[in-house]
Amino acid sequence: MKTFGTETLVLLGDVLKDEAVSAYLQAAAQDDPASYARAAGILLAEDMQDTFGAYVAHKVLYDDNLFARRAFAGKLNDNIRRAFAHDLRILQSLASSADCPGAKISQAIKDGLPAIRSGNDDGIFGKQWDSVETMEKLCAFHRRNGYGVYIGNKAFTFEDGALKPVRNTSDISLADLKDYEAEKKAVEDNTVNFIRGLPYSNMLLYGDKGTGKSSTIHAILNKYAEQGLRAVEVTKDRIKEISAIKEALAGLPFKFFLFIDDLSLEEHDEKVTSLKASLEGSLSEKGTNVMIVATSNRRHILKENFSDRENSVHARDTMEEQLSLSDRFGLTVYFSSTGKTEYLSIIRQLAEDRKIGLPEEDLFALAERWALFKGGRSPRRARQFIDFTYSCLAKGQPVEF
Repeated sequence: MKTFGTETLVLLGDVLKDEAVSAYLQAAAQDDPASYARAAGILLAEDMQDTFGAYVAHKVLYDDNLFARRAFAGKLNDNIRRAFAHDLRILQSLASSADCPGAKISQAIKDGLPAIRSGNDDGIFGKQWDSVETMEKLCAFHRRNGYGVYIGNKAFTFEDGALKPVRNTSDISLADLKDYEAEKKAVEDNTVNFIRGLPYSNMLLYGDKGTGKSSTIHAILNKYAEQGLRAVEVTKDRIKEISAIKEALAGLPFKFFLFIDDLSLEEHDEKVTSLKASLEGSLSEKGTNVMIVATSNRRHILKENFSDRENSVHARDTMEEQLSLSDRFGLTVYFSSTGKTEYLSIIRQLAEDRKIGLPEEDLFALAERWALFKGGRSPRRARQFIDFTYSCLAKGQPVEF
């Protein structure tokens, strides 16, 4: 039985766990048309029946292995390089064998079984997978993108003790967010400190809804993802798990935002104590690769009840308690509400980006009507208006609402 040397794989053994690769290996080793058919069915569904080599290469590229981890961290050594090159030679040989099937499989193909072909890989791997050029390209890829589940994924949730990627995250950039320059700069400067290992502060972004607090965090994440920044979304009902999340992230060579969106808590909520400890806990609780980032519509994260004001003896203590949680963030950034001047400034810039050719007087008149129609001015309202206007004009329709 031919194994192609797969039993000696050092770093890339997990690639063989892929259903198509496993079925093909069994088919090639045993000249088994049934296993070959299973592999062909999977490859057909992936539109890679004619490019089995590229399919295997993709599995290698996204595999979580020692070479990829060390390449990302800049800590590769010659022994790891040699082991990885050894594994690449074996897997390329396996993929190339698709062009020379065994006798039984060849007969089944003549009888109508869809053929698997190795194809050509014009990407990172090139014609010789273990070449010096390919190895350097792979090193560069992992330094830029990370490894395993972190490739192509910037945002995650934490479920059952493991990170789960969030697909289809926003691709918004800082340039897309108009005005609020001082606010964006404060957030970005603190993030750069965090990434570079300099002193940093946990962040609270607060202000009226629609002013761009969450969008600023998304834009910062997009800008610095290639420098190892990632985000883990923490819902309010899972705040008590922050310590466990920090523990799970501590050994990873990435920088993580623990992102709590739209944060507000009741004064006697147990989560308040957990959040306070996470923000200002012991040295073991403050990891160097985790920053807590929250957004809120109010600086007083603890909701104030009318009864809090009734007893003037305790009013000051109550107010201090309500502020103490937000003060522990270290950096608080206020996103103020949008007046008419600011609103129209944002409208003008967004219209320029979209190349909307309406006269400014007409554009502003429509924008003001939109704000009245939607119940207020904000960057979010401005973007919604520009999107609506662009769609109308693209279809040759009047801007009516």
